[in-house]
Amino acid sequence: MNKLKRAVLALAMSFTALPSMGNDHSVIAMENIEWGLLNPLRGDASPRAADLWGDRTKDMATGMLVKFKKGFSSPPHIHNITYRGVVIEGLMHNDDPMAEKMWLPSGSFWTQPAGESHITAADGQDNLIYLEINSGPYLVLSAEKAFDNGERPINVDERNLIWLDAKDVKWFDNSKVQIAYLWGKSHSANGSFIKLPAGFKGTIQNTDGLKAVVVRGAATHQWANEKTKTELLPSSFFSSKVKGVHKINVETETVLYINSNGRYRAE
Repeated sequence: MNKLKRAVLALAMSFTALPSMGNDHSVIAMENIEWGLLNPLRGDASPRAADLWGDRTKDMATGMLVKFKKGFSSPPHIHNITYRGVVIEGLMHNDDPMAEKMWLPSGSFWTQPAGESHITAADGQDNLIYLEINSGPYLVLSAEKAFDNGERPINVDERNLIWLDAKDVKWFDNSKVQIAYLWGKSHSANGSFIKLPAGFKGTIQNTDGLKAVVVRGAATHQWANEKTKTELLPSSFFSSKVKGVHKINVETETVLYINSNGRYRAE
């Protein structure tokens, strides 16, 4: 093999869409997501679903993607556990069966308490959400089994988010990076959106575990000192179980949803 062919092969191997998995981190590009049925009992009427981490059929925390067709509207139902939802694409409605439709666009966030009767509907040409639970399994049950667990739902339209920057968040070194807190506390388990400006070339560093889903935009990801680079489009995922550095480059403004076990830095 001549020098030119070796150079081309090395470049191809350094930028890949294949899943990158290790004991300390994982990366899943959009094209490598494995889809199944969210509710197999409904057959073709069921939304499509894919676990990014965890296992929604077991008693464990899980993060999954769910696809809905345009015009989808579920019957009134409940879930056995509380979940958090992030709209990645399309328009989503999740509320009491009698409520008027409030369509949440990409970048919006909601919570659905366990036991509360509700419907879920989709109105975009393509509709995709990220759904997260603290324990499982994730079950869909009849509305007749509704109960009040004391929680109340939250619906936050993307236009109502409160964005903070380095003037407000002392551990953010890049003045153009913004964060919007969604749940939890910054020094413990928490969820947030982070907005990376066009042309951002920097790092996201965590001290005790981090999971991230691309909500909007596109990024190139590189873990620590590894040579492999992965192109991340909306619905792509990366995580780390230990303290580490995620090298991120973006061309256009990019929004990530981050589930972190503590504070993280973007610089």
